[in-house]
Amino acid sequence: MQGTAHAAETAICYNCPPEWADWASQIQAIKAATGITVPFDNKNSGQAIAQLIAERQSPVADVVYLGIGSAFQAQAAGVITPYKPKKWNAIPADLKDPQGNWFAIHSGTLGFFVNKAALGGRPVPRSWADLLKPEYKGMVGYLDPSSAFVGYAGAVAVNLAMGGTLDDFKPAIRYFQRLQQNDPIVPKQTAYARVLSGEIPILIDYDFNAYRAEYKDHADVAFVIPAEGTIAMPYVMALVKNGPHPANGKKVLDFVLSKQGQALWAHAFLRPVIPSAMSPQTAAKFLPASDYARVKPVNYEQMGKVQQGFVKLYLADVR
Repeated sequence: MQGTAHAAETAICYNCPPEWADWASQIQAIKAATGITVPFDNKNSGQAIAQLIAERQSPVADVVYLGIGSAFQAQAAGVITPYKPKKWNAIPADLKDPQGNWFAIHSGTLGFFVNKAALGGRPVPRSWADLLKPEYKGMVGYLDPSSAFVGYAGAVAVNLAMGGTLDDFKPAIRYFQRLQQNDPIVPKQTAYARVLSGEIPILIDYDFNAYRAEYKDHADVAFVIPAEGTIAMPYVMALVKNGPHPANGKKVLDFVLSKQGQALWAHAFLRPVIPSAMSPQTAAKFLPASDYARVKPVNYEQMGKVQQGFVKLYLADVR
């Protein structure tokens, strides 16, 4: 009986790492509010899906957290199942599967994470076009879009900003070819520390990293949403099909969309999917809504489908 009681107080989440998006605080709050323990899990989206597929006959996880592109993959693999949480109707239609297979909980917006002190007196760049200027030679970084998803997301953002579509990546390829003349720094892994140190003065990255640097690490940084526009990338959660603790899993999914759960995401500088959950104090730390108005819509499912095609173009024509 004791084992059953213990099991009833557990929900296993794949890809809930404590260092990312302040999952540590979220999991602590879930425990306090519901009594459910959610162990930390350091898988990424791809590893989480691979594990769910491997365990399909005898699932271990109850819920999973994924980048939105991976959600379509999980749904196609049949490892997640519909659940419409309590705040379902508050989630925008384009940020949830109509049947409830997955739904966004928060998002990050791509732009420029700038170490102002490392610019050597140069102005903070304000546009994609600015990054091509000779004065920023050797100062611009972006994660390799052939291996890092944030790099690919940046490529989609610049492509749309330059007039391209998900069926036509020529504008992005031309942009990266021109950027190569400016000697960019192209890491394969997250480069947060390299921006703080000044090694990469300007990095194409998510807003929440820049805000973390400014408000938690007290660095002399800025976040810029480029004048020509950008995109936002949602992160989603889903109920695992035939998970061992479905009732607990549903409580976790309800909590991350609750006012308290959404406020915790906002406190970690991710934009909550339910905007009303963000306090005025936290909202004041983000760029104004007029800047975020430059975020362009993108078809996330199509974005996932054309990713490999873009990677081939990039490797052939840019690198």
